[in-house]
Amino acid sequence: MSNVTIYHNPGCGTSRNTLELIRNSGTEPTVILYLETPPTRAELVKMIADMGISARALLRKNVEPYEQLGLAEDSFSDEQLIDSMLQHPILINRPIVVTPLGTRLCRPSEVVLDILPDAQRGSFTKEDGEQVIDAQGKQIKN
Repeated sequence: MSNVTIYHNPGCGTSRNTLELIRNSGTEPTVILYLETPPTRAELVKMIADMGISARALLRKNVEPYEQLGLAEDSFSDEQLIDSMLQHPILINRPIVVTPLGTRLCRPSEVVLDILPDAQRGSFTKEDGEQVIDAQGKQIKN
């Protein structure tokens, strides 16, 4: 069983790049397709706490339920926002990666490098052609 978990949406480029950065470190993570298997309330609350962010900071804004539910208004409590995310998992921003070194919302995908237990094993280029890891496994700072 892997000690790295990614809450993944294969339809999202950032999520795919993050998954490949994890694999580039030699780790095969536990992949949770969170749109099909959403986290429980307890799991979601723990991830938000572990990331040190508010529930609002985890909300995806450019999806239909966000507008329909009027979530742009500041009148919702964290509990209500969590309820909305559990009812509409598409509202959970992604990818979220959990490792022994921490939990992060990996946007951009390179954020995952801060919490991976193992170093990168070779070069890595994002889907858009941006090289982020050189042949020696070192991050390229742009």
